[in-house]
Amino acid sequence: MTASTFTVKRPDRLRSPVVFASPHSGRFYAPDFLARSVLDPLEIRSSEDAFVDELFADAPAFGAPLLTATAPRAFVDLNRSSDEFDPAVIEGVRRIAHNPRVASGLGVIPRVVANGRAIYHGKLTRAEADDRITRFWHPYHTALQGLLDEAHDRFGQAILIDCHSMPHEAMDGVARSAIQRPQIVLGDRFGAAADGALVDRVEAAFAAAGLVVTRNAPFAGAYVAQAYGRPSRGQHAIQVEIDRALYMDEARVRRNADFDAFRDLLRGVIAEITAIDVDRMPLAAE
Repeated sequence: MTASTFTVKRPDRLRSPVVFASPHSGRFYAPDFLARSVLDPLEIRSSEDAFVDELFADAPAFGAPLLTATAPRAFVDLNRSSDEFDPAVIEGVRRIAHNPRVASGLGVIPRVVANGRAIYHGKLTRAEADDRITRFWHPYHTALQGLLDEAHDRFGQAILIDCHSMPHEAMDGVARSAIQRPQIVLGDRFGAAADGALVDRVEAAFAAAGLVVTRNAPFAGAYVAQAYGRPSRGQHAIQVEIDRALYMDEARVRRNADFDAFRDLLRGVIAEITAIDVDRMPLAAE
Protein backbone atom coordinates (compact mmCIF):
# COMPACT_ATOMS: atom_id res chain seq x y z
CA MET A 1 0.00 0.00 0.00
CA THR A 2 1.35 3.39 -0.93
CA ALA A 3 -1.23 5.80 0.49
CA SER A 4 -0.38 7.91 3.51
CA THR A 5 -1.28 6.42 6.86
CA PHE A 6 -3.82 9.07 7.84
CA THR A 7 -4.98 12.60 7.17
CA VAL A 8 -5.44 15.40 9.68
CA LYS A 9 -7.66 18.35 8.92
CA ARG A 10 -6.83 21.11 11.35
CA PRO A 11 -8.80 24.25 12.17
CA ASP A 12 -7.32 27.65 11.42
CA ARG A 13 -7.22 28.11 15.19
CA LEU A 14 -7.77 25.51 17.90
CA ARG A 15 -10.92 26.65 19.69
CA SER A 16 -12.19 23.44 21.24
CA PRO A 17 -10.87 20.62 23.46
CA VAL A 18 -12.60 18.14 21.16
CA VAL A 19 -10.75 15.86 18.74
CA PHE A 20 -12.78 13.96 16.15
CA ALA A 21 -11.35 10.74 14.71
CA SER A 22 -12.56 8.20 12.16
CA PRO A 23 -10.43 5.03 12.28
CA HIS A 24 -12.64 2.86 10.05
CA SER A 25 -13.55 5.09 7.09
CA GLY A 26 -10.31 4.47 5.19
CA ARG A 27 -11.02 3.41 1.63
CA PHE A 28 -7.67 3.06 -0.12
CA TYR A 29 -7.78 -0.56 -1.28
CA ALA A 30 -4.43 -1.16 -2.92
CA PRO A 31 -4.38 -3.49 -5.93
CA ASP A 32 -1.99 -5.91 -4.21
CA PHE A 33 -4.30 -6.16 -1.19
CA LEU A 34 -7.35 -6.79 -3.37
CA ALA A 35 -5.39 -9.41 -5.29
CA ARG A 36 -4.66 -11.27 -2.03
CA SER A 37 -8.33 -11.30 -1.04
CA VAL A 38 -10.98 -13.79 -2.10
CA LEU A 39 -13.64 -11.06 -1.82
CA ASP A 40 -14.75 -8.79 -4.62
CA PRO A 41 -14.22 -4.99 -4.34
CA LEU A 42 -17.75 -4.47 -2.97
CA GLU A 43 -17.79 -7.31 -0.46
CA ILE A 44 -14.50 -6.24 1.09
CA ARG A 45 -16.00 -2.83 1.92
CA SER A 46 -18.81 -4.30 4.05
CA SER A 47 -17.05 -3.65 7.36
CA GLU A 48 -15.91 -0.16 6.35
CA ASP A 49 -17.45 2.87 8.08
CA ALA A 50 -18.07 4.33 4.66
CA PHE A 51 -18.34 8.13 4.42
CA VAL A 52 -18.11 8.74 8.18
CA ASP A 53 -15.14 11.03 7.56
CA GLU A 54 -17.35 13.08 5.23
CA LEU A 55 -20.12 13.29 7.82
CA PHE A 56 -17.71 14.90 10.30
CA ALA A 57 -15.73 16.92 7.75
CA ASP A 58 -17.04 20.21 9.15
CA ALA A 59 -15.30 19.76 12.51
CA PRO A 60 -12.36 22.06 11.64
CA ALA A 61 -14.81 24.89 10.86
CA PHE A 62 -15.76 24.78 14.54
CA GLY A 63 -12.21 24.79 15.84
CA ALA A 64 -11.58 21.06 16.25
CA PRO A 65 -9.25 18.73 14.30
CA LEU A 66 -10.41 15.66 12.39
CA LEU A 67 -8.13 12.62 12.14
CA THR A 68 -9.03 10.10 9.46
CA ALA A 69 -7.45 6.75 8.63
CA THR A 70 -6.50 6.03 5.04
CA ALA A 71 -6.04 2.26 5.18
CA PRO A 72 -9.31 0.31 5.29
CA ARG A 73 -10.45 -1.63 8.31
CA ALA A 74 -10.21 -4.90 6.37
CA PHE A 75 -6.45 -4.27 6.00
CA VAL A 76 -5.68 -3.15 9.57
CA ASP A 77 -8.14 -2.38 12.34
CA LEU A 78 -7.05 0.71 14.24
CA ASN A 79 -9.69 0.13 16.91
CA ARG A 80 -7.84 -2.94 18.17
CA SER A 81 -4.73 -3.33 20.26
CA SER A 82 -1.56 -3.78 18.22
CA ASP A 83 -1.03 -7.23 19.75
CA GLU A 84 -4.49 -8.66 18.99
CA PHE A 85 -3.09 -11.09 16.44
CA ASP A 86 -5.26 -13.92 15.15
CA PRO A 87 -3.39 -17.25 14.78
CA ALA A 88 -6.04 -18.37 12.29
CA VAL A 89 -4.86 -15.78 9.77
CA ILE A 90 -1.25 -14.99 10.75
CA GLU A 91 1.52 -17.57 10.67
CA GLY A 92 3.67 -18.08 13.75
CA VAL A 93 1.23 -16.58 16.26
CA ARG A 94 0.59 -18.53 19.43
CA ARG A 95 -2.85 -18.75 20.94
CA ILE A 96 -3.06 -16.75 24.13
CA ALA A 97 -5.88 -15.99 26.54
CA HIS A 98 -9.33 -16.03 24.96
CA ASN A 99 -10.17 -12.80 23.19
CA PRO A 100 -13.69 -12.72 21.72
CA ARG A 101 -12.74 -10.17 19.05
CA VAL A 102 -9.83 -12.27 17.82
CA ALA A 103 -11.87 -15.47 18.08
CA SER A 104 -14.53 -13.98 15.82
CA GLY A 105 -11.93 -13.00 13.22
CA LEU A 106 -11.84 -9.31 14.10
CA GLY A 107 -8.34 -8.85 15.44
CA VAL A 108 -5.99 -6.05 14.49
CA ILE A 109 -5.38 -7.84 11.17
CA PRO A 110 -8.94 -8.97 10.42
CA ARG A 111 -9.64 -12.44 9.12
CA VAL A 112 -13.23 -11.64 8.11
CA VAL A 113 -15.47 -8.76 7.11
CA ALA A 114 -19.17 -8.36 7.91
CA ASN A 115 -21.23 -11.53 8.27
CA GLY A 116 -18.10 -13.60 8.83
CA ARG A 117 -16.92 -13.61 5.22
CA ALA A 118 -13.26 -14.62 5.00
CA ILE A 119 -10.89 -12.06 3.50
CA TYR A 120 -8.05 -14.42 2.52
CA HIS A 121 -7.44 -17.92 1.29
CA GLY A 122 -4.67 -19.09 3.59
CA LYS A 123 -2.57 -17.10 6.03
CA LEU A 124 -0.36 -14.01 6.08
CA THR A 125 3.21 -14.15 7.30
CA ARG A 126 4.08 -12.65 10.66
CA ALA A 127 6.37 -10.23 8.83
CA GLU A 128 3.43 -8.93 6.78
CA ALA A 129 1.36 -8.41 9.91
CA ASP A 130 4.19 -6.65 11.72
CA ASP A 131 4.73 -4.40 8.71
CA ARG A 132 1.10 -3.23 8.81
CA ILE A 133 1.40 -2.43 12.49
CA THR A 134 4.61 -0.49 11.95
CA ARG A 135 3.48 1.46 8.89
CA PHE A 136 -0.17 2.10 9.71
CA TRP A 137 -1.19 1.33 13.31
CA HIS A 138 1.59 3.12 15.17
CA PRO A 139 1.59 6.32 13.07
CA TYR A 140 -2.19 6.71 13.44
CA HIS A 141 -2.13 6.28 17.20
CA THR A 142 0.89 8.53 17.60
CA ALA A 143 -1.01 11.23 15.70
CA LEU A 144 -4.15 10.68 17.77
CA GLN A 145 -2.36 11.00 21.10
CA GLY A 146 -0.54 14.06 19.79
CA LEU A 147 -3.83 15.80 18.98
CA LEU A 148 -5.23 14.91 22.41
CA ASP A 149 -2.09 16.20 24.12
CA GLU A 150 -2.37 19.45 22.18
CA ALA A 151 -6.00 19.89 23.26
CA HIS A 152 -5.17 19.05 26.86
CA ASP A 153 -2.29 21.49 26.95
CA ARG A 154 -4.52 24.26 25.61
CA PHE A 155 -7.75 23.61 27.55
CA GLY A 156 -6.82 21.41 30.51
CA GLN A 157 -9.11 18.66 29.16
CA ALA A 158 -9.20 16.64 25.95
CA ILE A 159 -12.34 15.03 24.51
CA LEU A 160 -12.08 12.34 21.85
CA ILE A 161 -15.15 11.70 19.71
CA ASP A 162 -14.38 8.37 18.05
CA CYS A 163 -16.67 8.26 15.00
CA HIS A 164 -18.14 5.03 13.63
CA SER A 165 -21.14 3.63 11.81
CA MET A 166 -23.17 0.52 12.51
CA PRO A 167 -25.24 -1.77 10.30
CA HIS A 168 -28.94 -1.01 10.53
CA GLU A 169 -29.58 -4.60 11.60
CA ALA A 170 -27.24 -4.18 14.60
CA MET A 171 -30.07 -2.51 16.50
CA ASP A 172 -32.76 -5.10 15.71
CA GLY A 173 -32.61 -6.66 19.15
CA VAL A 174 -32.53 -3.33 20.95
CA ALA A 175 -35.36 -1.99 18.80
CA ARG A 176 -37.71 -4.78 19.89
CA SER A 177 -37.45 -3.66 23.52
CA ALA A 178 -37.28 0.09 22.92
CA ILE A 179 -40.06 2.61 22.42
CA GLN A 180 -38.09 4.12 19.54
CA ARG A 181 -35.38 2.43 17.50
CA PRO A 182 -31.99 3.89 18.54
CA GLN A 183 -30.14 5.70 15.75
CA ILE A 184 -27.05 6.72 17.72
CA VAL A 185 -25.15 4.62 20.25
CA LEU A 186 -22.71 6.39 22.55
CA GLY A 187 -20.07 4.17 24.13
CA ASP A 188 -18.19 5.29 27.22
CA ARG A 189 -17.44 1.83 28.61
CA PHE A 190 -20.18 2.33 31.18
CA GLY A 191 -18.61 5.47 32.58
CA ALA A 192 -14.98 4.32 32.59
CA ALA A 193 -13.91 6.23 29.47
CA ALA A 194 -15.52 9.64 29.95
CA ASP A 195 -16.98 11.87 32.62
CA GLY A 196 -20.74 11.40 32.96
CA ALA A 197 -21.55 15.11 32.71
CA LEU A 198 -19.67 15.28 29.44
CA VAL A 199 -21.47 12.26 27.98
CA ASP A 200 -24.75 13.89 29.00
CA ARG A 201 -23.83 16.94 26.93
CA VAL A 202 -22.88 14.88 23.89
CA GLU A 203 -26.08 12.88 24.14
CA ALA A 204 -28.08 16.09 24.42
CA ALA A 205 -26.47 17.43 21.25
CA PHE A 206 -27.62 14.42 19.22
CA ALA A 207 -31.05 14.35 20.87
CA ALA A 208 -31.59 18.05 20.14
CA ALA A 209 -31.11 17.22 16.46
CA GLY A 210 -34.04 14.81 16.69
CA LEU A 211 -31.95 11.63 16.83
CA VAL A 212 -32.77 8.71 19.11
CA VAL A 213 -29.78 8.02 21.35
CA THR A 214 -28.84 5.14 23.61
CA ARG A 215 -25.68 4.28 25.53
CA ASN A 216 -23.35 1.29 25.63
CA ALA A 217 -25.72 -1.25 24.09
CA PRO A 218 -24.74 -3.02 21.98
CA PHE A 219 -21.53 -0.98 21.58
CA ALA A 220 -19.79 0.18 24.74
CA GLY A 221 -16.51 1.15 23.10
CA ALA A 222 -13.59 -0.97 21.93
CA TYR A 223 -9.82 -0.48 22.09
CA VAL A 224 -9.75 3.27 21.40
CA ALA A 225 -12.24 4.09 24.15
CA GLN A 226 -10.45 1.77 26.55
CA ALA A 227 -6.97 3.04 25.77
CA TYR A 228 -7.67 6.77 25.54
CA GLY A 229 -10.48 7.25 28.02
CA ARG A 230 -8.76 8.53 31.16
CA PRO A 231 -11.27 10.87 32.85
CA SER A 232 -9.19 11.20 36.02
CA ARG A 233 -6.38 12.62 33.86
CA GLY A 234 -8.65 14.99 31.97
CA GLN A 235 -8.74 12.85 28.83
CA HIS A 236 -12.15 11.55 27.77
CA ALA A 237 -13.16 9.18 24.98
CA ILE A 238 -16.66 8.66 23.62
CA GLN A 239 -17.40 6.23 20.81
CA VAL A 240 -20.22 7.31 18.48
CA GLU A 241 -22.02 4.72 16.34
CA ILE A 242 -24.41 6.00 13.66
CA ASP A 243 -27.05 3.87 11.95
CA ARG A 244 -25.90 3.58 8.34
CA ALA A 245 -29.46 3.56 7.05
CA LEU A 246 -29.66 7.26 7.91
CA TYR A 247 -27.30 8.26 5.14
CA MET A 248 -26.22 5.36 2.91
CA ASP A 249 -27.26 2.34 0.91
CA GLU A 250 -25.46 -0.40 2.83
CA ALA A 251 -25.77 -3.09 0.17
CA ARG A 252 -24.16 -0.97 -2.54
CA VAL A 253 -21.93 1.13 -0.23
CA ARG A 254 -23.27 4.35 -1.70
CA ARG A 255 -24.54 7.62 -0.27
CA ASN A 256 -28.32 7.63 -0.31
CA ALA A 257 -30.71 10.49 -1.10
CA ASP A 258 -30.65 11.63 2.55
CA PHE A 259 -26.87 11.96 2.77
CA ASP A 260 -26.55 15.73 2.32
CA ALA A 261 -29.43 16.49 4.67
CA PHE A 262 -28.01 14.19 7.33
CA ARG A 263 -24.56 15.72 7.01
CA ASP A 264 -26.15 19.15 7.49
CA LEU A 265 -27.94 17.83 10.57
CA LEU A 266 -24.66 16.57 11.99
CA ARG A 267 -23.09 19.97 11.37
CA GLY A 268 -25.35 21.31 14.10
CA VAL A 269 -24.40 18.43 16.40
CA ILE A 270 -20.71 19.10 15.79
CA ALA A 271 -21.25 22.77 16.60
CA GLU A 272 -22.87 21.85 19.93
CA ILE A 273 -20.18 19.35 20.91
CA THR A 274 -17.26 21.62 20.03
CA ALA A 275 -18.86 24.44 22.02
CA ILE A 276 -18.69 22.48 25.27
CA ASP A 277 -17.04 24.73 27.81
CA VAL A 278 -14.92 22.49 30.02
CA ASP A 279 -14.19 25.43 32.35
CA ARG A 280 -17.85 25.49 33.33
CA MET A 281 -18.32 21.75 33.70
CA PRO A 282 -17.47 19.81 36.86
CA LEU A 283 -15.30 17.31 35.00
CA ALA A 284 -12.80 15.06 36.67
CA ALA A 285 -9.28 16.46 36.41
CA GLU A 286 -5.77 15.72 37.55
